[in-house]
Amino acid sequence: MSRRLVAGFTALALTATAIPAEAEQAGSGFPSSAFPLGVSMATVKDQQSVAPGIDLFNVKHGKSTQGWTVSALMPNGHDDGRLDTAQTVAEAVEAAGFTPSILRIVQPAAADAPAVERYMVRIGLWSFGKRAEADKVVKELKKQGIRAKTDYLGDDGTETTGPWNMRVLMVDPKVFKGSFKTSVGKSVAKRETTSSMSKLTGAIAGVNGGFFNIHTAKALQGDPVGVSVVGGRLLSEAVPGRSGLVITQGRKARITELRTQVTAISSDGTKAEVNGINRAAGSDELVLYTEEFGSRTATDGGIEVVVDTQGQVVKVRQAGGIVSRGTYVLHGTGLAAVWLQEHTQGTWMKLDTKVIDLRTQRAIPLTPDTYIMGGGVGLVRNGRVRITAAADGHASINMMLRRHPRTMVGVNKSGGLILATVDGRNPGVSVGASMVEAAQLMRWLGAKQAINFDGGGSSVMVVGHKPVNRPSDGAERTVGDALFITP
Repeated sequence: MSRRLVAGFTALALTATAIPAEAEQAGSGFPSSAFPLGVSMATVKDQQSVAPGIDLFNVKHGKSTQGWTVSALMPNGHDDGRLDTAQTVAEAVEAAGFTPSILRIVQPAAADAPAVERYMVRIGLWSFGKRAEADKVVKELKKQGIRAKTDYLGDDGTETTGPWNMRVLMVDPKVFKGSFKTSVGKSVAKRETTSSMSKLTGAIAGVNGGFFNIHTAKALQGDPVGVSVVGGRLLSEAVPGRSGLVITQGRKARITELRTQVTAISSDGTKAEVNGINRAAGSDELVLYTEEFGSRTATDGGIEVVVDTQGQVVKVRQAGGIVSRGTYVLHGTGLAAVWLQEHTQGTWMKLDTKVIDLRTQRAIPLTPDTYIMGGGVGLVRNGRVRITAAADGHASINMMLRRHPRTMVGVNKSGGLILATVDGRNPGVSVGASMVEAAQLMRWLGAKQAINFDGGGSSVMVVGHKPVNRPSDGAERTVGDALFITP
């Protein structure tokens, strides 16, 4: 059903299908119920044993029935905007000799964010084999100063027939005798492929991890955006309140919300909050660099204190240097640099480090068997869909409604780990999933708790150090960290 907005323009509604909150099944094996997305039809499932207690499933469902359209971009370069902005763009498209439609789109509500109404401007509709015709319209619009792009309708996040191409690893805790580990590779600062980290870790299988910082210097882009603990060592601070995967005793996994608290204590008893770990320092910040950092600290006019593992102050220096093995560096800028200068006259410095589970308000023991990874968005909690998009920084139409490749991790009622990737950005082969669909898929797979990791071109699953899915970039992307199943 459509309604008139302005003369010559039609509005069509694009919304995601609502899903029930209760889990469809929460067992420890592969689900026997129907695939939860698309139309009812046979699902192809191949199963192979990777190791005792670890099974890999190749799941295919649906078929391609959709084609192409052209989306005119808003002045800010986005696909969507306010109604008045969309009307202005549509008028320009019509003046260029094309017939536009204004589409109302709705970002689904999350547990901590309301639904959001926005608008897109679309031109034309072509069958799957006619993409060249849509591309031609994009070029003609560009000649008249109108930015546009060719869009595959399966990416929209509304009703689709697919297809979906998934890889799922299921770990049976009663049979599997190994452990789970996270890795940042050879260093925190540099990005590596998941397969290279798999070799370094000696893993059986694994998936890419959380988001990493692409908005910093290139040499530092491996820095995880959120908490990272590897073998009990805190390597990146949490974004307070965001979801993460916690592994204790090497093999017990759970998902919760986290914050970190690091305090520097000087030999004169004064204390200062450490603002960040293994990342670029901002104004008036105190940043900790561990020996895993893997890059030189910035020459930014600040002050640094080098401390050994016994807490002895080795030296005070101008900012900009290496972090030697067996040491850590406290780097201060502005007021934090002044604090370091005033309180490093003694011979020692201590760090009080805590990772706090916000559900229990208790600190998590940081033992050598503790591994923690920050995710993207919480998907399932206690068997119910609970998407924490706002708290986890992804309450947007692009992340919530649009379909992308996804990497998801869940824990079932038996304590078994579920690792899943759904390929996307591959029209006719696999459409990916919206955030809502990612939650639905993990609930279908039996997850009592589930989280979304980094997706898009980062999504990869490796078995035997080799990718078993199809990364959307055409090859493996280098990432900040990864999660592994180890012997």
